[in-house]
Amino acid sequence: MIGTVYDVTIRDESIRLGQFLKLANLIESGAEAKEVIADGLVTVNGEVETRRGRQLAIGDVVEIGGMSARVAAE
Repeated sequence: MIGTVYDVTIRDESIRLGQFLKLANLIESGAEAKEVIADGLVTVNGEVETRRGRQLAIGDVVEIGGMSARVAAE
């Protein structure tokens, strides 16, 4: 179950999952992003995502470790 979801604005129309995790401060490094995604610990819109390069669009919700962030337009 998703708790509080906060919006993270991006400049473009889309962003890669690994980049978004860092931008949203859900992880600390690209290496950590690779690890948590590969381990199946990240969900996008409620479904486990294992592709670090997955393109996220405005409105997508990313969750990891009980923290959730939504991709928002600038």
